[in-house]
Amino acid sequence: MSVSVRPVRARPLDSVPLPGAASLVRGTALEIRRDAPHRALLLHGDDLEVHDLEDLFAGESAPSAVFPMPWPDWGRGGASVSPDGTFAVFSGQRAVRAVDTDGTTLWEHRHTCWGSPLGHPHTGDERQACNGYEHGSCRVSDDGRFVWAHVLAPGQEYEEVWSVLDARDGRELARLPLDDSSASGSHHLSHPDGVHMGLCIGMGQDGILLYWARWDGERPTLWGLDGTLDRILMDVPPAHGGFLTVEHYGADLRLHALDGTVLAEQDAYAWDYGGGFVDAGTLIAGTGVVHPEEEGVRHWLLDAATLEVRGPVAYPSGAVGGPARPLGDGTWLTYDEEGGTLHRWSAAEG
Repeated sequence: MSVSVRPVRARPLDSVPLPGAASLVRGTALEIRRDAPHRALLLHGDDLEVHDLEDLFAGESAPSAVFPMPWPDWGRGGASVSPDGTFAVFSGQRAVRAVDTDGTTLWEHRHTCWGSPLGHPHTGDERQACNGYEHGSCRVSDDGRFVWAHVLAPGQEYEEVWSVLDARDGRELARLPLDDSSASGSHHLSHPDGVHMGLCIGMGQDGILLYWARWDGERPTLWGLDGTLDRILMDVPPAHGGFLTVEHYGADLRLHALDGTVLAEQDAYAWDYGGGFVDAGTLIAGTGVVHPEEEGVRHWLLDAATLEVRGPVAYPSGAVGGPARPLGDGTWLTYDEEGGTLHRWSAAEG
């Protein structure tokens, strides 16, 4: 099914050469926090370079902080930087580790290795990368107090858990069981309300698990929103306590309340995995990256409350490849992989 709507003109705002930065629109390298600058977390050699997004567009090419990667041979799991920018936390195969800018280990939370097979031996080399692509993820809370980490619990049995760690010393404050999970990978998303943390676990052809949790003073409260195990967590709105998902194979977009209640649904196209809230009233979503039968890549603006399609985005230079990454402030990013350039856009008025 398709809908007939008028194009919405895109207005170019900024561009900056940034080779190798596709992860800002395709992955989790853009870290957005409430009441804080948007940060680009970019891998460069054996380092994680942190850039203020506004500084990048203003022409400042030097990173605001650089963190040596604790496991240069391990390229999965991702990282998260504290709100004050003083330390980074990395999700490794066998540990979650916090380091400062000179590479000093501040703390480490060890866990069973994600590599296969279960119980395989290790050489003692901290840089050893074991077989397998499975991984967890981690995220520093917006108040800087906690690190939420999807890991394997220590022990001889395969047991995935969601651990809440003290950001000061890595002590495990709580452990939430994830009994149904058999992860290929995962990602975290903190809600702009500053209270809730989301976890999306991909299990390949076995589906998707989606959880929300909050810290209730002394302990976390967890609830799963698994349903038919087929929804990917995309984004959270800047203005209300809900979230956006896309069906595992792109069949529809759904807007949910935090308890999982479906508030709106849109199934006009085969949707891609990228997109989210341009601002409190507008969504951007894509077609044609994952599903090329949709006749090329297109970006669409939708009403953030009803998911009604407002129209396709018309860029001044013609078609723009790849996904769009919204920033929640009325703008969104695209990345020109051939030219290695990051672009920022808004919808033109009128």
